[in-house]
Amino acid sequence: MSNTVLVRATNLSRYYSQTCAVDDVSFELARGDVLGFLGPNGAGKSSTMQMLTGNLAPTTGGVEITGIDLLEAPKRAKREIGYLPEQPPVYRELTVDEYLAYCARLNRIAPGQQRAAVDTAKQRCGLTGVGRRLIGNLSKGYQQRVGIAQAIIHVPAVVILDEPTVGLDPIQIREIRDLIRELGRDHGIILSTHILPEVQATCNRVQIIHRGQLVYSDTLSGLEQQRRATSLLVHFNNQPDAEALQHIPGIERIESLKDGRWRLYFAGDDPSEVVVERAVQRGWRLSEISAERSTLEQVFIELTAGDPATRHDEAAA
Repeated sequence: MSNTVLVRATNLSRYYSQTCAVDDVSFELARGDVLGFLGPNGAGKSSTMQMLTGNLAPTTGGVEITGIDLLEAPKRAKREIGYLPEQPPVYRELTVDEYLAYCARLNRIAPGQQRAAVDTAKQRCGLTGVGRRLIGNLSKGYQQRVGIAQAIIHVPAVVILDEPTVGLDPIQIREIRDLIRELGRDHGIILSTHILPEVQATCNRVQIIHRGQLVYSDTLSGLEQQRRATSLLVHFNNQPDAEALQHIPGIERIESLKDGRWRLYFAGDDPSEVVVERAVQRGWRLSEISAERSTLEQVFIELTAGDPATRHDEAAA
């Protein structure tokens, strides 16, 4: 993966009257990155995406696209951006070929290279068999493919996708995710979504925004490491009584399961060693012990609960 920085957002803020929609957001995107920009509805994702694409001026801060200042040289910078908004900007009355040829002209691709650009975009997006079909007669999944094709037809360095799988069926979602991963090999991708599985399936980096502030910025594997253990599953051949388990140091509460196992909840350090020692002392014959970790969904909820200002130092610039 190249370390070439394609997008550098610095201290981006956006106010609407007295309301702060985006508050001091900074990050970088490198070639080969697929960055999931994740947050609840109303968190500031769309405003950030609009500032990155030059459709909305920041109140403060700046954006560089491949080293070009977006505010000082917007035309040059925008040549390096491909954008798919949540509603694909397609003309339903045109065929796929007609529409992509129009997009090639809009992006000022040289006349002699337009046909090749259309063919390449169709091939990359799995549209080679539908070039002569009206866009309005295509499934929603294929219309999304057409939308992505228009975003990459001029081979931009950066591709920004806003909720690219909303409204698709499971098969279409899987196909679009495969396409995004493939595009991530040659471009820098920013994927804006409020759907956690979307990020898990396609991204190698993730940023979480909440009430306009970044509350998390790291690799996806880093986010998964935040899945702390919150309970233990245990089984004993000589079953202890509930009161004896409840009095093990570090255990907050217990739950008896139908299969003879127990779930032991704790809030601090993992009490596994204490449980093992107590089982040996009491002759319970411990046969199973395993930690249950919080889900990524629970981590996401924790990061987006309450006041983001109290966690602002967790967001890496």
